[in-house]
Amino acid sequence: MQPLHPSRRRFLRGILGGAAVGVGLPWLEFMANPAQARAAGTDAFPRRFVLFFWGNGMLPDRWVPTGTGTDYTLSEQLQPLASIREHVTVVSGMAVKAPNIGAHSSGPAGFLAGGPLRQDGTSMVLPGPTIDQIIANEVGGNTIFRSLEIAVEEGARGLSHVTPTTVNPAESNPRILFERLFGGSFRAPGEEPIIDPTLSLRRSVLDAVSDDVRRLQNRVGTADKARLDQHFTSVRDLELRVARLLEDPPNLAACTRPQEPGDYLPIDGRPQMSALTAVMADMAAMSLACDQTRVLSLWYSSPVNNILYPGASAGHHGLTHDEPGDQPTVNMIVKSIMGDFATFVQRLAAVDEGDGTLLDHTGILATSDVSQGRNHSIDEYPVLLAGKMGGYLKPGQHYRSPSSENVSKIALTMAQGMGLSLPSFGYDAGETDSVVSEVLA
Repeated sequence: MQPLHPSRRRFLRGILGGAAVGVGLPWLEFMANPAQARAAGTDAFPRRFVLFFWGNGMLPDRWVPTGTGTDYTLSEQLQPLASIREHVTVVSGMAVKAPNIGAHSSGPAGFLAGGPLRQDGTSMVLPGPTIDQIIANEVGGNTIFRSLEIAVEEGARGLSHVTPTTVNPAESNPRILFERLFGGSFRAPGEEPIIDPTLSLRRSVLDAVSDDVRRLQNRVGTADKARLDQHFTSVRDLELRVARLLEDPPNLAACTRPQEPGDYLPIDGRPQMSALTAVMADMAAMSLACDQTRVLSLWYSSPVNNILYPGASAGHHGLTHDEPGDQPTVNMIVKSIMGDFATFVQRLAAVDEGDGTLLDHTGILATSDVSQGRNHSIDEYPVLLAGKMGGYLKPGQHYRSPSSENVSKIALTMAQGMGLSLPSFGYDAGETDSVVSEVLA
């Protein structure tokens, strides 16, 4: 057996179908100095996790309901949720525990990534991956899309972080998203497959070089092992997607190809947020129902967005700071956003799965980047949960924290609901090892 001496041109080699195959390697410290490197659910349906995010917060005095438990009264800003009240839990009184050092950034960092922003030169970076990607790392390997990131606001970047600095781009063009999800390679149940005969030779390359993989991993240091793991995970993700193209569609009766979307151009400079939400929700629902993905984030609008809503004289973010008094236009905008969130939830509730619905097998976490936009506060943080996540969550109530609890508890609660054996979540003051038992079934 020849010793392994990886170089920049090194491939791991094996035999597949009688032919030699190879998998290229990333750059490794081992290539430069090997010695130094060595030293250095309740039923058969899957559970899904959805993150719904909107920018610029809410108005706390018109957001928090009165009463707790199931006997509570929706607040003014939550009135648009009346039609889905039975599906939603309102969580209030919780706070981001990370330092509030970055307007519109500290909140998402502290909640979605569990810790403080970090300074890296002139850039602000998150302390780690966001909760959707932590979940996707565990449950996304057996689906076509490890995670899916979509947006309603045109060009919204999203905050789905794979690493502190690496962001998954969100797709905001309905036509492009439709082609990606339901284009030529998509087959609904009962449709004839279109199979590329070369796929079967491509999908098991890593298996063919498994001996070399094990030998190489035993010879490299910790940093190189991490690089190799990331590299081989990417290759395996691609192979799994290829393999799914050869398989029959999932045996899910709800899986159908949605109607192809049209164009939703702004009207008088005002984007059609409600219409866009509806069409994006339809595609998101079918992607989940067809088991293309089990982790989805919908970036309704970005932090600091200046969307011009119907009836508003200025953009959203500007109004949160400049509108005087009790900010009636900002109040109207928040209610419009909640109406669109209700539309999203209703689309999932309308998809039948077994004896329940797609929403019954999904857990939705909805939140924003701040509490009150005017002062960038991150206490009294806005949190909504929807769905039952396969019987794990108990919707239809208002949970009011009695002690300004760490909102990281909600992220940990959702991760454990997706089956992760995650004992804790977060960093520094944002770290927690507790869930919010009051929202559980």
